[in-house]
Formats: sequence, structure tokens, C-alpha cells
Amino acid sequence: MYFAALLARTEDGWEASDTELDDVETLADLADLARESATDDEPVLACIEQEGEWFGVVRVEGEDDPRVFVSDAAAAMRSSYGEILLSDELLGREPENPDALDQLVDLDGTEDGEPESKDSPDADAGGAESSEGAPIGPLGDASVLADLGMEDKALLSLAPEDALSEIADALGCTDVLEAVR
Repeated sequence: MYFAALLARTEDGWEASDTELDDVETLADLADLARESATDDEPVLACIEQEGEWFGVVRVEGEDDPRVFVSDAAAAMRSSYGEILLSDELLGREPENPDALDQLVDLDGTEDGEPESKDSPDADAGGAESSEGAPIGPLGDASVLADLGMEDKALLSLAPEDALSEIADALGCTDVLEAVR
């Protein structure tokens, strides 16, 4: 079971709305949806959870790039909603559809098809990965909520089944989030 909500900060506090993600296919789509809920350039948090498995928070402010935190990338990769949050950039991999120039020459100047040396920084990403290529465990910007009342260590220690409630408590918006749950 999934739950998704938008938390938008206003001059009067936080406003929450549950949201449908059926038409959201990419992180950019989710960021646009969040921007529609924004007041001026105040932050909007898109919060997604799959009960007991994983949770994710996307912070959008103005036209800045979204900041993403996912509690367990490998678990999220197995979910259609989780895949929205796990961009190629966040996963540290090459985009599936690079532009024409990148198809001809890699950023390091080597032509396609040349094997990377084992000494290259990309040869071994380190850390455990799932069969889907996503790291097992947290991924993204753990300080995404630090200036709003939840330090990165606290965010990293949250259990998925309690995460959104704990986040709402730290932000001082438990009542508004629970009203849409």
C-alpha cells in the first residue's frame, strides 16, 4: 500500500494534500506537481511511502533542482513510484537516452566501445547493490530536511513504517498530514 502527500509551507504554516501519482512518470513531473502547490518560493515536500518497505522525500523550492532522499534505494527500485525518485543522476549512472553528442564521444573523450580501465573511478562504485543496480540502503540528500527541523542523522535512522509521521512531527505539521492520510 502506498501513500503520497504534498506538504507545502505557507506563511501560516504547512498545508498538506494527498496526491495521485498516476500521471507522474519522472522526477521532473513530480517536481512540477509540487511547484503547483507552492506559495511563492516556499519549500514543498513530496512524501511517498510504501508501508514497511521504504519512504522518499523530494524537496522542491522555486525553480531549483529537486532534492531527493530515499530510505532504501533497492526497495524503491522495485516499485513504480520509487523508480520516479531514482533518477540516473541520483543512482550515479549514465542516462538511458544521452544526447547525440554523448552517443559519439564520452565526457572523458573516449569513444564508445572502449573498455574502461579497472583503475577508473566508475569501475567499482563500492557498496552493495541490488540486482536492479540500486544501492541497498539510503540514497540521496540526507540533509534535505535539516533546516526544517530534522537533522540528517535523524532522517537516516527512521523506520519506514513511522517515517512520515516522524517527519511531520519534526516539521510541526502532524495534524495536517494526518488529516489527509
